[in-house]
Amino acid sequence: MTRLLSTTAIAVLACLALPGAVSAQAPAAARQFQVIKPGTLSVAAQLPAPPARGSQEEKLELQYLHALVASTSAARMEQARADDAHEDPSIFDDVVGTSLKNLPATWALLETVQNEIEVAADDAKEHFARTRPWGVDPTLPNCDAGKGKKPTRSYPSGHSLLGYSSGLVLAQLMPGKAPAILAKARDYALSREICGVHFPSDTEASHVLGSIVAERVLDTPAIAAKASAARAELAAFDKN
Repeated sequence: MTRLLSTTAIAVLACLALPGAVSAQAPAAARQFQVIKPGTLSVAAQLPAPPARGSQEEKLELQYLHALVASTSAARMEQARADDAHEDPSIFDDVVGTSLKNLPATWALLETVQNEIEVAADDAKEHFARTRPWGVDPTLPNCDAGKGKKPTRSYPSGHSLLGYSSGLVLAQLMPGKAPAILAKARDYALSREICGVHFPSDTEASHVLGSIVAERVLDTPAIAAKASAARAELAAFDKN
């Protein structure tokens, strides 16, 4: 028995010594800003606090969401669910007129923007820790139902942040299509409300923060070459 236990112990220790065994248990590294200097973007300073839990403002927002969901057509609800499943700059493919992944310079710039907004979104969500609409009112139909998600991290909306920040960057690069691009960003944000996963004040906060992030990225000297390459690439595509 002693010999058996010793053999087993050696096997366990050998497994733990393998690099793969250790790395498999290590937590994923937190995403970091690539462009915005750490400590220079305070979400608490840039965004107002969301309506308090149980406040009249929150009750009015819930009434609005119930009415919105009830009046939404089946086709628009299907679109909202599709938007829920797609959280990357490809949401603008139809507006631009091609798959943005086919435009490498543009896609690289938008991926940089996406990284920055994901860091900003995480900071804001952790700071404000707002409960999602369906967490406040379980009777509200929502796109998170059955997914086992926690009803937190509502403010601001990460999807809407992506839409507004990427949309504002694309609008700067393609001024001729700016109205359609910005309309798509607004419609994408509306999908979050139709899905019952965000309050309107969540998506409005995303508009504010997304605008700030987009401006910060485009104003960074290190991004100038990327932005110029993307602008030229989009202009060449638009001529075809």
